[in-house]
Order: sequence, then structure tokens, then C-alpha cells
Amino acid sequence: MLELRSIHKSFVAGHAVLRGLSLSVAAEEIVCLLGPSGCGKSTLLRIIAGLEQADRGQVLLGGREMNSQPAHQRRMGLMFQDYALFPHLTVAGNIAYGLRMQRMPAAQQRARVAELLALVELKGYEGRAVDALSGGEQQRVALARTLAPKPALLLLDEPVANLDRQLREELAGTLRRLLKQLRATALFVTHDQEEAFALADRVAVMRAGSIEQIDTPAALYQRPANTFVARFLGFQNLLPVCQDPQERSVLQTPVGEFRLCAESVAGQRLLIPPDAARLADEPPGPHAVRWVGRVVASTFRGSLVRVELLPAAGGDQPLCFELRSAGSVWPAGTELALWLDQTRLRLVAES
Repeated sequence: MLELRSIHKSFVAGHAVLRGLSLSVAAEEIVCLLGPSGCGKSTLLRIIAGLEQADRGQVLLGGREMNSQPAHQRRMGLMFQDYALFPHLTVAGNIAYGLRMQRMPAAQQRARVAELLALVELKGYEGRAVDALSGGEQQRVALARTLAPKPALLLLDEPVANLDRQLREELAGTLRRLLKQLRATALFVTHDQEEAFALADRVAVMRAGSIEQIDTPAALYQRPANTFVARFLGFQNLLPVCQDPQERSVLQTPVGEFRLCAESVAGQRLLIPPDAARLADEPPGPHAVRWVGRVVASTFRGSLVRVELLPAAGGDQPLCFELRSAGSVWPAGTELALWLDQTRLRLVAES
């Protein structure tokens, strides 16, 4: 449905915002551009929408080049981060705005507005003022307005960023359900990993105008391509590593030795996921190794406790784990014995 070919963009001479970025989005697929502020994700969205022009490269929609097409002829719907609702129009007036631009007959407009309000669970809100709505209700009105003209591609800029945490989680799930129900093709940008994983079929992790890795949320989490992707996804346990010269499957790190088959560890770090450990009073897995640390800090997180530990054997390289707990944290200095599942360990390229 959407294809980007080697998109370049600079706003200041010598400072590239996008560096030959290429990407494809299949019909009915939801893809997320995930990255830190300033990585170029919102600029890319604006280029696709026709609000900015690329310096070089092609934007194709359904195989047709869009570079010379003005924004209003691109058959794309753009939902802004702040929703950009018209305060002087009612809910129905906002949703019908694009339909009026298409000169749709009034009766058809009313029917389409009613259909969309039912879809976003705001039936009966037609006559309400948008500034009297909650943040979640405004978000759903903005989505309905974007969907009203039946765009071929839906573009969303941080669609739930302005909401509180509980509402973000709730509406992220609702948004994905609606997009799948409508069989919509969508591209959205965010800096929030949880939002990306909740919404997207595939996630493209961006850095400095390029895509570092694109994959499903599960594959990204299980196999980050490099240390930048791993750190951006929240992994902290990235250890310098070398191989035992006598036994290459033994990997030596500042926190101890682990077994992992590898041809070479040159230019790589060892990643230990935060959920790769369990308390030693639980049954070990078949490939578990015992590891003992002293608590530096621990934080209660409901069913889990996030704990930072230094190896009891000595060293200044801490490890962070998320452990099941009976509802209490461990005081600093507590010695904890853990089982580490070596099948969960990964080598990732330094970047």
C-alpha cells in the first residue's frame, strides 16, 4: 500500500534529518515508527502526508508516486497529536468536515457521522461541543473525523500521548481493535515502546534519520539487532563479553561466566533480559545457572519487583531484574540467590 524509497531530508545544510530511509507498509497493516525525539519520525510522517517535501526519494501509495500530489489529493488521513479539533464546531460538525470538503450530500453526511459515532462508542454525542469532552472522547472524535472520508492510508502522530497512563493503555487497545475491524492501513509515530507494542503489527526503530531495525514487537523484544535498539526498548543488562580460549561456549563477563554457543563475540555485548531470572527458591530450568547478588535498590511494581543487584562475588557492574514477589521489596544490602535462564541470553552488536 505504502512504499518509501530512499527518502532524504535536511532543514539545515549539512544536517540530515532523514538519511535515505526506505520502508514499505502492506495493505491492512499497522506499522509504528518508534524512536527518540529528533530522530526524524514526525518529519517522515509529514512528508508522506504532503505537508513537507523530501529533498530526494519517492513516496508511493498503491504503486502511484505521490511526490507531486498536494496533500488534499493523496487519499491519506492525518490525525494530529493534539487532535486539532475545531472548537467552533460540534462533534458532528468536526467529523463531517472532510465529507463537506468532498461535497457529499447532507443526508449521506449524517449517515456517515452516525456510523462513525457508533463505531467509536460516542453515539448520541452529535450536538456536543468538543471542548466539553474528556481527553479520551476528543481522541475518539479526532479518529472518527480522520476516518470519515475513508482514506487509503491513516497517519497518526503520537495518537495517545496526551492522555494519562491508564487511559493511554485502554485507548491503545481500542484503537488497534477499531483499525483491525475497519481493515485499515495505518502508520503511526511514537517515542513510547509500550504504545508501539500495543498497537503495531510491526515496529520500525529509528535513530538519526534511519531505521535501525523493523520487526514484530515480539521479535524486537526477543532479538534486538544492536545495543541502541536494546537500550531504547529498556534493556539495561548489556555486558562486555569475551570467550574462554579453551572452551568457546563459555562467555566471560564482569558479573560471571555463562554458556552460549557463538562463533565469535567480537563487536558484541551480552544481553540478559530483565525477566531471565527467578528466585533460587523456585525450581530451576534445565539450562539455568545460579547467580548471587546484593540488592542496591528495589522498586515495587505490583506483581513484580524491579531490583538492581551487584554481584556478591565482587565488581561494580549492576544487573537489573524483574522478579515475582509476595508484595514486598528487598532492603539494600540483601543477598539474593537467583536462577538465570541461559537460553534467554543474547549477543547483540555494539552500535
